[in-house]
Amino acid sequence: MTEMLILTALSKAVCSLELALAQPKNEFIRDAVIQRFEYTYELCWKMLRRYLISDIGVEEVNRLPRKDLFRVAAEKQIITDPVCWFTYHKARNETSHTYDENKAEETYSIASKFCDDAKALLFRLEELNV
Repeated sequence: MTEMLILTALSKAVCSLELALAQPKNEFIRDAVIQRFEYTYELCWKMLRRYLISDIGVEEVNRLPRKDLFRVAAEKQIITDPVCWFTYHKARNETSHTYDENKAEETYSIASKFCDDAKALLFRLEELNV
């Protein structure tokens, strides 16, 4: 039996990212999308982790490196493709350490794809959260 997750913050973050991506792109919108991508990604992996803790146990989850966490989530059919999530993780790490035009444009593009996967994750967690 898994513990009920409170998904309100994740839902708001996904909506916020989606809203930013729907705006005509300029430098300020791009930067807003990147910031919203960062915190939405953080909420996504933390919610995945919480779900897995309630499903397979804290000791098991605590042993998992981030990539393995995504692999287990895919095995449990919570996400579809862990490799995409590896890309999101890398992009998230790079945005906090490096900032230049090319990296910003790349992260904006990644955020667009991520938004669809974040919405799918939210939907799946809502389905499982009964």
